[in-house]
Amino acid sequence: MQTYRHSKEKVVSKVFQEVFEKYDIMNDLMSLGIHRLWKKTFIDWLNPSKNTKLIDVASGTGDVAKLFLEKIGYYGNVCCVDENEGMLNLSKKKFKKMNNITWHHNKAEKLPFKDNEFDYYTISFGIRNVNNINTVLDEAFRVLKPGGKFSCLEFSKVKSETLNKFYQIYSKSIPKIGKLVVGKSEPYEYLIKSIKEFYSQEELLQLMKKKKFSNTSFKNLSGGIVAIHSGWKI
Repeated sequence: MQTYRHSKEKVVSKVFQEVFEKYDIMNDLMSLGIHRLWKKTFIDWLNPSKNTKLIDVASGTGDVAKLFLEKIGYYGNVCCVDENEGMLNLSKKKFKKMNNITWHHNKAEKLPFKDNEFDYYTISFGIRNVNNINTVLDEAFRVLKPGGKFSCLEFSKVKSETLNKFYQIYSKSIPKIGKLVVGKSEPYEYLIKSIKEFYSQEELLQLMKKKKFSNTSFKNLSGGIVAIHSGWKI
């Protein structure tokens, strides 16, 4: 198992090094722009309060951080964490005039923060790429304050058989789109494979419960193409 995790770590790192410069463009193309609606719904469901602190893990180019701050009228702070330095640099350029965002080049399995520091923990389209999801959930629980909320947005399992047929057909075109836009199909072949192999909505919920999260629930979006999972540290 250790060998598998090490191998996966190298693959994921290579994937995002190859695509980070056109990450936002590909997200728009692959989801037909719907990822923006998913992320807005994600923050709406988080329902954050003013004067709070968010840790956004696998933060990418900062979409969730921006939506969070907009939602609370910029009365709060965000720590963006990503293990891809290129992504963080793009995020810094996008939000260089904002003084309530900080950036941290770290893995989700080992966060550079003290216990009980954050009101909210978010991770969007990143948890299926981690090497050890149990350690990630442990770290999420550790850095949240008592009463803090964990929220995850991730590709999931489509519930409608009819929709799933169309989704599977469309998924096969994504590596071809990647080849045209980025010049490489391999990162997007990995993407499709990682989605297929990831947990179902119910399985991820059970993992969260095992890691002490309370009042856990999930919400399907777009028929289960993605799902929001949430839980509380009590």
